[in-house]
Formats: sequence, C-alpha cells, structure tokens
Amino acid sequence: MIVLGIESSCDDTGAAVVTDMKEIMGEALQSQEEHKQYGGVVPEIAARAHLEHVDEIVSACLQRAHIELKDVDAIAASAGPGLIGGVVVGVMTAKALALAQNKPFIAVNHLEGHALCARIAHDIEFPYLLLLVSGGHCQILVVRNVGDYERLGTTIDDAAGEAFDKVAKMLGLGYPGGPMIEKLAAVGDDARFSLPRPLIGSGDCNLSFSGLKTAVRKIIESYSPDGIVEHAILPKQDVADICACFQMTATDCLLRKLEKAIKYFKQKYPDGQHLVVSGGVASNTYLRSALKNLADDNDLEFAAPPIRFCTDNGVMVAWAGLERFRLGYTSPLDFKPRPRWPLDEDAPKAPGAGGVKA
Repeated sequence: MIVLGIESSCDDTGAAVVTDMKEIMGEALQSQEEHKQYGGVVPEIAARAHLEHVDEIVSACLQRAHIELKDVDAIAASAGPGLIGGVVVGVMTAKALALAQNKPFIAVNHLEGHALCARIAHDIEFPYLLLLVSGGHCQILVVRNVGDYERLGTTIDDAAGEAFDKVAKMLGLGYPGGPMIEKLAAVGDDARFSLPRPLIGSGDCNLSFSGLKTAVRKIIESYSPDGIVEHAILPKQDVADICACFQMTATDCLLRKLEKAIKYFKQKYPDGQHLVVSGGVASNTYLRSALKNLADDNDLEFAAPPIRFCTDNGVMVAWAGLERFRLGYTSPLDFKPRPRWPLDEDAPKAPGAGGVKA
C-alpha cells in the first residue's frame, strides 16, 4: 500500500510517499523564509508561497520515490486545522490529483498527523499517552486508536511553541525562536530568574503560558531605560540566562501536568505502555530528555518522531493518511477544508469541564 501525502497548513510545503511497511519512499519540503523579516507567519504570504511551490514539491517527491502518480493507492492532504489559505492549496491539489488518477482522497487532520507520526519510526501500540506541543497547539491526549482521542488537557491561551517564539522575538533572536532559545539556554543559568508556573495548582491537566511569557517581558523591560522591550539592552550572558530559565520553567509546567495525566492514564488504560511527544517543540532536546526521565520514573516507554519529522512535513500527513486508508477511511471530493478541527471532536470527553482530575 502506497500513499502520497501533502502538507501546507502553515509555512512548510511538504510532500511524501510512504508505504504500509513503514518505508519512506520519497519526500520533499520547502520551508518558507519570507516570514523571518516579520517575526512570524503572514497568512497571505504563506498561501501564495504554497501555491507557487506545491506542484514542484509533489513532482520532486515522486521523482525521489522513483514512481509515478498512477502508482500510489491514495492521496492525502492536511485539511485542517491551520491557516485556511494554505490548507485550501494542499487540499485542492490533492483532490485534483485524486480525481485525475481516479484515486481515493483522504482528508487528514493536521494534528492527527503529528499524533501518529511516531508510529512510523517506533513500534507503538494503542493506547498511548501523547503530549502534542507545537507553535499553534499544546494538548495532552490519550491516543486510543486512529481517529479516537481523549483530550485530558489543553492550553487556555498561548501554545508552548508560540510562547517560545514570542520570548525569542522579545529578546531579538529572530524567527523561529525555539531553536535559538534552546541553543542559548545550554550556556545559561536556569536558576538566575524566578518565573511563574501558571495553573500548576489547578486540579486538571490544562496549561497556560501567557503569564510566563509576560513575566519574561517584565524582566526584559527592566533592562530598558524607558520600559520599552525594543529599547532594552541585555548582556549576552543575561540573554542566555533568561532563555535557560524560560525553557526550564516551560518544561516544568508540562511535566507537572503530565504527572497528573500519567496517573489517570495508568489507571484507566493499564495496557498502555508509551509516553509520546510530537509537534515542533518536540525537537527540543532538553524537553525530550526531561520527558524520557519522566517516562522512566513511571515505568513507561518514551518515544518521539525523529527530530526532522517533528515540524510540519509531508511524511506525517502521508502516514496518517495511510493509517486511515488501511482502516477503510476515505473522504469525499466535496470535503471542505477546516481552519479549526478539534482532534477529539467525535470522541468522548475526559471527565470534568477542564479535563481529567488528578
């Protein structure tokens, strides 16, 4: 079984061909550089760039796979959530190819692409506990099966990756900010500044990073003669120390909530064996190490996609499409792209309004 997947939900245009033997036959990816000057993704620019590159990306992917379009069994695309302009480009491309070749079309929830991606690199059985952490999303879920998710907690404001990018922007580190914060944090003092841990005392698994981001802003403002962040002048070591403190605190917030989730998971799903992390922030090696220790302490196996598959890519879409296709799930050609698409929409909710209680 061979599936072509197309990703265009944000600022990466990707395509990949994968098989049910977990072989990545070919892939291609175009990361948009146009947004760096703006310090974040500009939706209209992203959509235009996807439209400009998607055909050549798909062609390059098929060439690297040494196959023709007629050789694939189905064509999948990220159909949401995401920036609607880019999502439309990928979906319409996939539909056109499917119609031209009389192949099934599979609308993939972008979050499910992240949620299932680790299964292409590791032997992970359902159910498993998942931390999905990226620039736009931060959720703790039980992955019960393909298309079957129980959400235990989510962010009530900023996603973790969004907070990383905003802190990096305040420090003048550029976009995307996560990799720069991790690099500087490695030479910083994570005990230099005391930062808050929002919602730590709540009984649920929900997260919040807005207050943490604001606390960092106040520290940076203290280096400015007029209290304006853009006018702050920070010594290099102080920047590194702020990065270290922020990274450590954000990670601790995630760990504290995951501890609650693990208790619930092991009680309700005693056969579950894995703690999995996915999403762009999962490429952070500091976070990976902390999660590995947490899993070890709780007799769980830790797993994550290869770092290059943590950020948006065609492989995760193709694999999620394949997982759905081999269970018989396909989508009609009139499927409408969705800017919002909760992963647990059709699944039973965890007990309690805010998620699982400890």
